[in-house]
Amino acid sequence: MTSDLPYVDTHQTTVDAPRERVWSALLRYVDTSLGARKAVPLAWVLGTKPQSGFEPIHEIPQHQLTLAGRHRFAKYQLIFDLTDTPNGQTVLSAHTYSAFPGPHGRLYRLLVITTHFHALATTQLLHTIGSRATR
Repeated sequence: MTSDLPYVDTHQTTVDAPRERVWSALLRYVDTSLGARKAVPLAWVLGTKPQSGFEPIHEIPQHQLTLAGRHRFAKYQLIFDLTDTPNGQTVLSAHTYSAFPGPHGRLYRLLVITTHFHALATTQLLHTIGSRATR
């Protein structure tokens, strides 16, 4: 699946685990860590829909998971892809697509994308999932 939103970036990590374990770790992360944001005041300030910030909208089991959400300043999708390597590892990629409408959206983009906060957060997310897959 590709997105109809503008492309932002792609981050990836190679995980020393088979795809099945990485897929399970990804689903656990989405269910626990992303879903745990429901009580965070930032979700209220941003007006996220869904309240957790993301909801699964498309899934090809053990290959691809697409999450989507929106808030006052952006509409976005995060697409995870899992690819096998010849030596039994898995490449976990996160592709971000987002639209930032209006002047407030442009300011939000400046704060989140241009400062590289998004890149740092996405890289940390991938490493967390990878670590959980290798436990």
